[in-house]
Amino acid sequence: QVQLVESGGGLVQPGGSLRLSCAASGFTLYKYAMGWFRQAPGKEREGVSCMSSSGLTTNYLDSVKGRFTISRDNAKNTLYLQMNSLKPEVTAVYFCSACFIGTLAPSSYLDLWGQGIQVTVSS
Repeated sequence: QVQLVESGGGLVQPGGSLRLSCAASGFTLYKYAMGWFRQAPGKEREGVSCMSSSGLTTNYLDSVKGRFTISRDNAKNTLYLQMNSLKPEVTAVYFCSACFIGTLAPSSYLDLWGQGIQVTVSS
C-alpha cells in the first residue's frame, strides 16, 4: 500500500523542540524531492521545507530558517523535520508530500499526502 504516515507531533511549550517523522511505504522516498507542509486554522497550506531527491539540496520557508532542519533516512524510507526554538505561530497540522525545491510548492510527481500531524506550541 502506497502511503505516508506522519508522527511525532504534539503539544510543546515555546522554545521547545519536536521531531516529526514521515514514514513512506509502497514506494521509495529518495526517488522524489520530498518535504513538509503545514496548514494552520483558517489559512492555506504552505510549504515549510523541501529536500531534493539527491539529498544534496534543501530549502526552507524564511520564517523557519535556522530553526528547522529536514533530513532523510533512506534505509528507513523516512523523512524527518527537526523543529527547534518553537514559537506559537508554527502551530498547525503538518504534512509530508512531494515538493518543488525552489518554490516549496507541492509537486504533482507524487500526488500523495499523509493524514497530517498536529503541532501545537503553547504555554
